Amino acid sequence: MANAANGPKIVLGIDIGGTGIKGAPVNVETGELTAERARYDTPQPSTPENVAAVVRQMVDHFNWKGPIGCTFPAIVRNGVTLSAANVDKSWLNAPAEQILTDGVGQPLKLLNDADAAGLAEQTFGAAKGQMGKVLVVTLGTGIGTALIVDGKLISNTEFGHLIYPKDTIAEKYCSGKVKDDLDLKWKDFNPRLNGYLQHLDLLLSPDLVIIGGGISKKHEKFIPEMTGIRFEVVAATLQNDAGIVGAALEAAYTYGVL
Repeated sequence: MANAANGPKIVLGIDIGGTGIKGAPVNVETGELTAERARYDTPQPSTPENVAAVVRQMVDHFNWKGPIGCTFPAIVRNGVTLSAANVDKSWLNAPAEQILTDGVGQPLKLLNDADAAGLAEQTFGAAKGQMGKVLVVTLGTGIGTALIVDGKLISNTEFGHLIYPKDTIAEKYCSGKVKDDLDLKWKDFNPRLNGYLQHLDLLLSPDLVIIGGGISKKHEKFIPEMTGIRFEVVAATLQNDAGIVGAALEAAYTYGVL
């Protein structure tokens, strides 16, 4: 599958997470997925070679030829992954963009997963046209964050790794995975998330917080319960597709599709 000369501008977006790898072709002018999303389990162990094989499987599934955008749950700088919180430690300081590019044999752009979600929400979703400080918080295997200040994305913020509360880190306390692993009911999970958002309020004083990740599909279960904060909380417009869309957008900008 590739772009026709006068057809819609489409890029394959792939979202690598700690438990699943999702992908779909994206119309980068509208933010719409042009085919049903595919999902594969993240391989265990999630080494670069194993993950690259699944990314290749995704590319083959869509018979894709052309630019690819790919997210990764890590700090990504110049194509190198500088952290490895919820994946195999062999990703630490790995030339990840080159590894994945070699694996698929197509031009590929790698970026932080939450930054991709932020880019998508800024372009097509709840952050579009918003000035001031907007924080996108993705709740999944871990907690990802994307900070947008007056329309500019500040890359590689990792507020999910804040020490909260006390001797743990936030993503080990109120991520989507924690809710599932501990089988927390909403009445037990919501105070955890509320406390974390209050902590972010003290540190950052954002004007708007957008909650994304798989949990955002149930936003009516938790957003109305968030109290004691000085900002509006809304669900991500693109919900759990934001990473896919943002990855495709970044590749579109990198490779001249847009």
